[in-house]
Amino acid sequence: MLFLELFLQGLVQGSIYALIAIGLTLVYGLLRVLHVAHAGLFTLGGYLGVLVTNASGSLALAMLVAIAVVGSLGMAIYRLCYQPLLEKPPFVALIASIGLFIAMEELYRLIFGPYGMSYVQPPLQDVIVFAGLSLKLAELTTMAIALAAVVGLALLAGRTRLGLAWRASVTVPQMAASFGIDIVRIRYLNFFIASGLAAVAGVMVALLNNLVEPTMGSVPSYKALAIIVLGGLGNVRGTLLAALALGVIESYGTIYLGQLLDRDAIAFAFLIAVLMVRPQGLFGKR
Repeated sequence: MLFLELFLQGLVQGSIYALIAIGLTLVYGLLRVLHVAHAGLFTLGGYLGVLVTNASGSLALAMLVAIAVVGSLGMAIYRLCYQPLLEKPPFVALIASIGLFIAMEELYRLIFGPYGMSYVQPPLQDVIVFAGLSLKLAELTTMAIALAAVVGLALLAGRTRLGLAWRASVTVPQMAASFGIDIVRIRYLNFFIASGLAAVAGVMVALLNNLVEPTMGSVPSYKALAIIVLGGLGNVRGTLLAALALGVIESYGTIYLGQLLDRDAIAFAFLIAVLMVRPQGLFGKR
């Protein structure tokens, strides 16, 4: 029973990692930019979730507001930060992204205070018991949202003209542009979706922990970068599987390796072990 409970908890954590890391993968796949500031958008989603839910009592409204605001901010970051740097070497955009992330953390500290915020009455706290296993409704909701996001992206990419244009822009951008595809529009859409996923993850993490603070994006940002490397840079399917695998390994590791390594160290030990065997990641090409 403990084995199954740990597995389910790992899937919950892996779902959070997936929501964050898939957004990073979308940005990297299109622009070849490691979007570190994505973690700052994740944090903003958490703050908006707490503020709107406390003010309105509606988590659904908070989710919609977070997606709209953070998605729009993501597009603004592309326009103001990344677009002018696309012709520069990749490390220039990376440095700009790191600087933006640090600035966002400090801005949150100034606006919201350094001590964190919590839900006044946290929603989805009911416990569901099935076959001796218990999960909070918030944890089940997190997994359901991650599944819906992945299925939705798959349908968008594989079943729509917009998805076809999206994939063409990633694979052969010059040829896609020559066939009349609006590359800039696709990039804006890409940033909106990626940032919206980060916002959803922020709302759910704030709900699961009943806490949001200025630095809550620091550790997830490092893990998300590790996950997209594990999954093979730019590979959405690989990112999803790597995120779930990392969540499960962390869950078991905290019980069986907790006396030797903490949770975060277990994650990076797993990363190092995999990259020693497959430097290109689990699903990357040589």
